[in-house]
Amino acid sequence: MSFQQFLLILRARFWIVLGTLLVVVGTTLAVSLILPKQYTAETALVVDAKSADPLLGGLLPAQMIPGYMATQVDIILSDRVAQRVVSLLKMDQAPAVQEQWREETDGEGSIKVWLAELLKKKLDVKPSRESNVITIGYQGADPGFAAGVANAFAQAYIDVSLELKVEPARQYAKWFDGQTNSLRADLESAQKKLSEYQQARGIIATDERLDVETARLAELSTQLSMAQAQRVDSRSRQAQGGSADSLPEVMQNSLIQSLKSDLSRQEATRTQMAGRLGANHPELARIDAEIASLRERIATETRRVVSSLGTTNRVNVQRVSEIEAALDAQKQKILDLKAERDQIAVFQRDVENAQRAYDLVTQRLAQTSLESQTQQTNVVVLSPAVAPLKPSSPKVLLNTALAVFLGMLLGVGAALLLELMDQRVRGEEDLTLLDGVPLLGTIPATGKSGAFRPAAA
Repeated sequence: MSFQQFLLILRARFWIVLGTLLVVVGTTLAVSLILPKQYTAETALVVDAKSADPLLGGLLPAQMIPGYMATQVDIILSDRVAQRVVSLLKMDQAPAVQEQWREETDGEGSIKVWLAELLKKKLDVKPSRESNVITIGYQGADPGFAAGVANAFAQAYIDVSLELKVEPARQYAKWFDGQTNSLRADLESAQKKLSEYQQARGIIATDERLDVETARLAELSTQLSMAQAQRVDSRSRQAQGGSADSLPEVMQNSLIQSLKSDLSRQEATRTQMAGRLGANHPELARIDAEIASLRERIATETRRVVSSLGTTNRVNVQRVSEIEAALDAQKQKILDLKAERDQIAVFQRDVENAQRAYDLVTQRLAQTSLESQTQQTNVVVLSPAVAPLKPSSPKVLLNTALAVFLGMLLGVGAALLLELMDQRVRGEEDLTLLDGVPLLGTIPATGKSGAFRPAAA
């Protein structure tokens, strides 16, 4: 079908197309005028999802914000929020509403649930794509009622979102409160064990005692080394062979050296007097007696020094034994102190662990208690709903435009359908499509000049 044939069909079926258009437009206008007017009231909310939490200080990641906004929309559309709106507006207390509920449900179920379902049917929630603004719209026959319901949904959403935030915190606070008593008992038990052990052992400062005893052990070790060296030295001198005069103690003894000096003088004097006096001279006898006395005293003093070496050796041996015993006792004492310190460390770790657990639970208890008592929310009403002045539906102009388009479409469709059911010749092109039917010529339309025009051979 060419475009010229299409136009010929429309011209031939013009009244059908026009009649269909008029029927559709007239019907649409009548319905639009008959339908009751509906008013849509909208309120805008700002959901602050990017600011830090005032208590926890946490930030919501940017990639989670779309999901968070979708969750807020679901909360607004939930039964809980709708039932809260019924309670805020006290719709369930109206006698007319109660009568209507009984007629439709025969008094079965909850009137709040029934009203909540009715409210949700005319509720429209639209989140913004580029911001954190959520628009709540409600459609109703009364503009004031529509604005009141929209504002009630906004307030109910704020209240429910706050409850959803506070209720888990209250449960956690209750649980942490119960755990606090148990952890406090554990902490007191650990502190009691530590205190009893310190009192039983008389321990005040374990580390200081250990430092003192360790220094004492080092001192005893030094004394033992010195005593052992002295014992070895005295033993080697005592066991040394040869003349006693060669011993260092003898050679270093001032009395012996003084006696030897006197002996040398007396011997030198006797030698001088022996040349002048006779062998039996009384002076020589006296000097000989003094010389013998000096030699006896030197020998006696030498024997005393030599015997003192044995005494010194015995004293050194005894001292070494005593220091070794004291050293062993000191070692055992340090080992006991270390064992006490290790045991105290165990008790102290128990106290520290109990204290850490108690502090952590106490901190979480304080935090959850604050969260459970907070009245702050991250939702703010940007613009409250007001009673609309113009109805949102029915939209007469839009409906008329759509009716014109639909009427034209239906009219053209009806014309084409009738043409298919009752095909007729509308022009020369239609004759050329008929097989075996020659075209002799064309007769011009009425009112036009011209004679019969034969067809081309």
